[in-house]
Amino acid sequence: MLKRIWLWLGRLLGRLLLATVALGLAGWAIGALYYQSKYSGPVSTEEEIAPTEVADTQAIIADAIAVVEQHSENTRVLRDAHAKAHGCVRAEVSVRAELDADLRHGVFSEPGKTWQAWVRLSNGNAYPQFDRIKDARGMAVKLLDVPGEKLTADPRHAGEQDFVMFNHPVFFVRDVAEYRSNFAAQAQGKKALAFFPSADPRSWELRHLLIALQTLAPAPESPVATTYSSVAPYRLGPHNIKYRVIPTPEQCPDYRLPEQNRDLPNFLRSALYRQLSLDRAPACFALQVQRQNAEYYMPIEDTSIEWDASISPFETVADIRLPPQDFDSPEQNLACDNLSFNPWHALPAHRPIGGINRLRKAVYEAISRYRLERNGAL
Repeated sequence: MLKRIWLWLGRLLGRLLLATVALGLAGWAIGALYYQSKYSGPVSTEEEIAPTEVADTQAIIADAIAVVEQHSENTRVLRDAHAKAHGCVRAEVSVRAELDADLRHGVFSEPGKTWQAWVRLSNGNAYPQFDRIKDARGMAVKLLDVPGEKLTADPRHAGEQDFVMFNHPVFFVRDVAEYRSNFAAQAQGKKALAFFPSADPRSWELRHLLIALQTLAPAPESPVATTYSSVAPYRLGPHNIKYRVIPTPEQCPDYRLPEQNRDLPNFLRSALYRQLSLDRAPACFALQVQRQNAEYYMPIEDTSIEWDASISPFETVADIRLPPQDFDSPEQNLACDNLSFNPWHALPAHRPIGGINRLRKAVYEAISRYRLERNGAL
């Protein structure tokens, strides 16, 4: 009798298990089909501005100023994101001598040209925290003495061309409207609700939550040992493109960084200081572009979608070299803190496009002005 009960129970559990697996596979198949149908080409090559974008942008600026105030120090007001710098270092950005003629636009128009630049390496959080805490990592590049009319009217940036990137290929929101909802929840300390704006499951952003979790990654061994991406698209002459910067240690003299003590709060700065200042070893990168192929799903207005590199491979347009240097001084750290990086500090040939970049223009300018005024740097 007991044996029959156990056999019956075993068959029941087995069937339940099979049913659960079948249901899961069916759900996966339906989700895959839905994803393929929703996220498939062709796409527009032009920007599409949502009717609520201006109001959404103003609300985001107000929340960003609130975040800046929450995280201000006793004597200085910090950035609303990427507040902690590992260092601002001098760099040389050299356009590839053999660059394809179709990519020779803007600062890449003269093959072999070398630009002097500043590079700021940072953590993504709005508050300076220990480097071992999972976070995004950022790289901002500012080319100097760039002639020509710029997209910004601010005369302080008339000679600059900026590239702003972080170490994940996609962003955890698709557009300005979602950014407003997400950022408002985070600004109010309701991080758990940022991707669940209502009780309606149709409003849940599970895919974007996964992107956010992937973005908050363990720290690399050094700020010069990871890949940085523009996430949002830009113009490059007639092309719509995305940027990325990849380490190219093979282009530099052989160097192996000694193992760092990851329990130290600022071990990423220590790693950069060890390589550039103590061991006098340069760091090398390649600056690359990926062209939009509008026949496939490579949208301009959705920064949560990665453009497929198997369809549109990245092409190297320039090399970045961080020479050996002393950078960790109070004077240079203060100058670094007062630097403003904005993708709209740019030539028209490099115009930022898409909603997130339009948002950046308004937010970066407002926060930079507010922060510099509060810090007495204007």
